Amino acid sequence: MATTKKPAAGAASKPKTTAAKPAAKKPAAKAAAKPAAKKPAAKAAAKPAAKKPAAKPAAKSAVKKPAAKTAVKPAAKAAAKPAAKPAAKAAPAKKPVKSDVKFRNLFEAYAQSKLPQDQGYIISSFFDEKSFYSRYEVVSYAGVKEIFPSSSGLQFISSGKKLHVLLEPDTYPRKFLEPGNRAEDERIPKRFAELEKITAKNQTSIYISKKAEEIQGSFTVLKPQGLNFSIVFYDLPGLFATIKEFFIGTFNKQRKVPEFDAKRAADLIAKTVEKTMGFEGEYHS
Repeated sequence: MATTKKPAAGAASKPKTTAAKPAAKKPAAKAAAKPAAKKPAAKAAAKPAAKKPAAKPAAKSAVKKPAAKTAVKPAAKAAAKPAAKPAAKAAPAKKPVKSDVKFRNLFEAYAQSKLPQDQGYIISSFFDEKSFYSRYEVVSYAGVKEIFPSSSGLQFISSGKKLHVLLEPDTYPRKFLEPGNRAEDERIPKRFAELEKITAKNQTSIYISKKAEEIQGSFTVLKPQGLNFSIVFYDLPGLFATIKEFFIGTFNKQRKVPEFDAKRAADLIAKTVEKTMGFEGEYHS
């Protein structure tokens, strides 16, 4: 009975099992295997590498359409449009000549930029407020350098020609005086010998210069007062016929000259203007 002691065997065998168990424990393997076998690290490395964010922006910027549009279209438009528009805007300067309007008020034409710069005719009147005594000036001009308003009227820096017309009623008391020697508001710079005379049925005398006088350098058209006028006539076909009709109207309707005599006087004025105040030769603009 002494040879089979159980306490000694139990003590020897138990330590062996306790020493083997710690070595066979799986927690250490699991802890080492699990972190290594975890897929999150692989996914994080694979997915960012699979995405191509850098490739797409590079491809888009290389083939961007906006860059091609701005390089072609604006350059073509800028080159085409400015070249075409200035050439089309040069024509309006000739509009007054092409217009069907035969004459205008001088000062209104200037204000509206419709005053002919190349050549034209101006008729101005100077009426006596107390009688039918009247003076007219017909001016032709060409090659204008400048036109500007002054304190008394409109000044032309231009050469020109001037024709004088005097209408003298039968009741005028100083008939014997040369027209050049009369008062300032009644005179024209002419003698009787330099004038053609037409006597109307009502004894009104109409004096017309035989030829126009030269204007050198500049002249001023006075601003009309009261019933007076300053009219500019455009150099259009039928110009002299228009001047004739204008004088018929002003003589007959405004100055009470009989129509037949108004036509005779107006016809002589229009012929004299055409003959001595044209734009030919050295006078042409």
